[in-house]
Amino acid sequence: MTLADLDDAALAARLAAEAGRILLDVREESGLAGKALGDEADARANRFLCEAIRAARPADALLSEEERDDQLRCEHSRVWIIDPLDGTREYSEGRADWAVHVALAVDGVAEIGAVALPGAEGSPVLRSDQRFPSPAARDRPRFVVSRSRPAREAAEVAKALGGALIPMGSAGAKAMAVVRGEAEVYLHSGGQHEWDSCAPVAVAKAHGLHCSRIDGSPLIYNRPDTNLPDLLICRPEWAERILAEVARVA
Repeated sequence: MTLADLDDAALAARLAAEAGRILLDVREESGLAGKALGDEADARANRFLCEAIRAARPADALLSEEERDDQLRCEHSRVWIIDPLDGTREYSEGRADWAVHVALAVDGVAEIGAVALPGAEGSPVLRSDQRFPSPAARDRPRFVVSRSRPAREAAEVAKALGGALIPMGSAGAKAMAVVRGEAEVYLHSGGQHEWDSCAPVAVAKAHGLHCSRIDGSPLIYNRPDTNLPDLLICRPEWAERILAEVARVA
């Protein structure tokens, strides 16, 4: 079976997994370090993903963090949105909390997604067509936040709800921590682009999680401006309280 024969979800998962293996090989075999390592890894994974998607889905559009944006994509209903290496800093430091994002947005909605966590134990690929068992609810929510710049809203809402902050690397790793039951909330503000959240949102939605902007409005993809600066992914039982607290502290 060729890549073109796979359905969209299987294609996203296959490509994310393979890009993850490429990234691990680069880190182990290139002899590079720091920024040079990140640049080389990003370029190789991006080249693989873009070539594979264009060969398998020639009628679809493509938006990648690592390629010049072609605004003609906005005329397409279907656009693949990818981040070949989400969490370059963590990857270059030899950490596990980085990810590969492969998503398909249809009419502005994150419909299909795969997030690979190649550095994590077992190198899991979380998919929009497969569900993890739902973890038990907790009385106090755990918030995954940036290692270097935790969102002010996340810190204040966590304090108001008696929650705890868990520093973590890439956006994909943080979102998948909520999917996997390692946290209840990922609340981000302060700047992201569509490729940072499209695949994580597709996977999180498929697992029954709440996904929105931090004002509660929907996340819309394949817009001319790729900036999508804030995000809330959380267990549904926390969504109403968190949105109310964000409005209070805004």
